[in-house]
Amino acid sequence: MNTRILFLSLTAGLLLSAGAFAQESKEAAMHRKAAGIISQMTLGEKISMMMNSTPGVKRLGIKPYDWWNEALHGVARNGRATVFPEPIGLGATFDPELVRKIGDIVSDEGRAKFEKSREAGNYSRFTGLTFWAPNVNIFRDPRWGRGMETYGEDPFLTGTLGAAYVKGIQGEDPFYLKAAACAKHFAVHSGPESVRHSYNAVPSRKDLYETYLPAFEKLVREADVEIVMGAYNRVYGESASGSKFLLTDLLRDEWGFDGHVVSDCGAIDDIYGGHRIAEDAAQASAIAIKAGLNLECGNSFHALKSAIDRGLITEADIDRALEPLLMTQLRLGILYDDPDCPYYGIPASVVGSPEHYAVARQAAVESMVLLKNDHDLLPLRKDIQNVYVTGTAATDTYSMMGNYYGISDHYSTYLQGIVSHVSDGTNVNYKPAYTIVPTRDVNPGNFATAQAAQADYTIMFMGNNGTTEGEESDAISSPSIGDRLSIDLPENQLAFFRNVVQMRTPNNHLIVVITGGSPINLQEIAAGADAVIMAWYPGQEGGDALAELLFGEKNFSGRLPITFPVSSDLLPAFDDYTMQGRTYKYMTDNTMYPFGYGLSYGSCEYGELSLLTRKPKLGQPVEVEVPVSNTGTVARTETVQLYVSTPNALAGAPRSQLVAFERITLQPGESRTVHFTVMPEQMKEFQQDGSARLQKGSYTITAGTAAPTPRSEELGAVLRSVSFKL
Repeated sequence: MNTRILFLSLTAGLLLSAGAFAQESKEAAMHRKAAGIISQMTLGEKISMMMNSTPGVKRLGIKPYDWWNEALHGVARNGRATVFPEPIGLGATFDPELVRKIGDIVSDEGRAKFEKSREAGNYSRFTGLTFWAPNVNIFRDPRWGRGMETYGEDPFLTGTLGAAYVKGIQGEDPFYLKAAACAKHFAVHSGPESVRHSYNAVPSRKDLYETYLPAFEKLVREADVEIVMGAYNRVYGESASGSKFLLTDLLRDEWGFDGHVVSDCGAIDDIYGGHRIAEDAAQASAIAIKAGLNLECGNSFHALKSAIDRGLITEADIDRALEPLLMTQLRLGILYDDPDCPYYGIPASVVGSPEHYAVARQAAVESMVLLKNDHDLLPLRKDIQNVYVTGTAATDTYSMMGNYYGISDHYSTYLQGIVSHVSDGTNVNYKPAYTIVPTRDVNPGNFATAQAAQADYTIMFMGNNGTTEGEESDAISSPSIGDRLSIDLPENQLAFFRNVVQMRTPNNHLIVVITGGSPINLQEIAAGADAVIMAWYPGQEGGDALAELLFGEKNFSGRLPITFPVSSDLLPAFDDYTMQGRTYKYMTDNTMYPFGYGLSYGSCEYGELSLLTRKPKLGQPVEVEVPVSNTGTVARTETVQLYVSTPNALAGAPRSQLVAFERITLQPGESRTVHFTVMPEQMKEFQQDGSARLQKGSYTITAGTAAPTPRSEELGAVLRSVSFKL
């Protein structure tokens, strides 16, 4: 090494060391500052700072602040904002770069709105910078009403996209946060909604560590998420919002979490009211504080003074719980106006900007999944003569929003999107034909049925919206407080569909677009329609996005983030948290459309999957590659998925599990070789005690266009496999 290179290397090392020292000093200084503030507070002031709606401490210059804000797929419940697809749709994109960009946009808009709120003296709920998102629970049962809030059924996909969203929201500064993201609901939480305030989830340790925890761990270890929210339910007898095992032993001691933990709203009340673990609010609050909770969403913490008087906790316990909350506000630069925080001054003009709307449209395009396309009916020509659009979702913006939504000043409904993309010589008609929720029987001879059956092209919208599926009490037409008892479509929709199919003329082409946030029984629809599209809840740009896909301006690239079963009658009991028989990893039958499945226009070929590691050894990475070629005449984006099956795949271990994926865009005639590295920890099998270990025996790695299941092969999915022994 010459002298100049040596000098530059030493200089770079000193600069890095100085940067690390400066960062350490900033962190230490802020911890000292937080401790100093706490030392000046009275006990009453401390307690007032530990519930979501805080009055501030005027004599110390601390302003009021409400910790409760939502940003599941855009800033929610706070006026105008850009509305992106519901997370289940973002899961279908398999696009972490896009999800990170959305997080970045959300925190930009959130910052701008926060500053405007403070200028107006508005400190109310939903104006803050602590966003209680993403939801990284596993969508283990398709009947769960809140499954739409998640990225799907797979822990690896969920963790990857959740971590990307967290990084986008929180920004890249080594100390300051643009906004604070939250991993929720920790843990083992996915319905039923009707018993969430009293249910005791007792999964096997294998299922706990294999399925329910990995996404949370990824957000903590890899994305440094600032907030974790406890769930309502119990886990192994402890309230998840008051569990020492979850909140201290696992989260802080094992994973190294250094942010704050908030209860789900009203969860402390559940400790004594629903779970009957405690006698009253004081005892429940003490349990939560001692377990590792910092902040309550609710009002039970008013009883903390009583808990101290009764000797259940000490003021030192309060101090320890409060310090991480002040640190979060210091990282946000909002406990006091902090001139060093780089995120002040984002202009209000970013809110709902054309650039943000363009990303929302891109996300909607990438989210939609083409499930059937007989005889390449799609894409449609723009100069077709006669189009009949039917179904209330075609004009219903609520069928585009999903759950925890913001409100935009611009919505492109499906009908608007279609009309804006056909030629002026095309005849377009529309009738709603039926309501989302059944109100009366469908008349098989009604005018809408005849028109739909006789048009050259009928685009029929079917599915659900937020009245039929969602959170407890939100879905007012749900038969089970937000959940669905069946994955079947409402009978009035099916009756209309059957009537149209029965009356179809020979020249009629039927395209069905499904709205909703969860799997639907599509047996009849797939049998009777020429094309089927899953549109999810695509957000404000859904109409234009769908039209761009229908008319070939864009190509479908969405892939299912959750298995679509044939029937809910064949599913395990909803309240059984055992994973056997659930998700692509453990289902042996009852699959209509598999995880990872989706069609695109054109054609694509995969070459043989090559094992690059000549002699794989136990505990070492394994490298593989697969060539992918666009053999069609249009550009397409392919999501190359990689799965691993371990030696005991048919004897307790998952049949296969996703370990990597990559989105690649190929022009007509273009080929690319995709390279993957499978790490040793991704090949471990979880044991009944929760430990994971590498096994000796035969491993299979599969690259393809869907999860490696028999149903995938029936549907024509490409699967390329290679086996080896360790």
